[in-house]
Amino acid sequence: MKDDRIIRASELGQYAFCAKAWWLGSVEGVPSANVREMDAGASAHEHHGRTVQLSIWLGRAGMVCLALGLLLLTWLLLTR
Repeated sequence: MKDDRIIRASELGQYAFCAKAWWLGSVEGVPSANVREMDAGASAHEHHGRTVQLSIWLGRAGMVCLALGLLLLTWLLLTR
């Protein structure tokens, strides 16, 4: 029988840290005892992702402002 299950990088890290914990969670389906900590980690990752998206948007807005400033400067120099 072919198993097409995708193994994620986080699973590799969990396996490297504790193979038995990986086996219990991934193969046996035993829930983790650290649900609160995992939820806090997921929340922190989501917040970080939003912060990264905001920084990308602000960087692009900065580039647009720079381009507009250069165009304005060029126009001022050419019209004098």
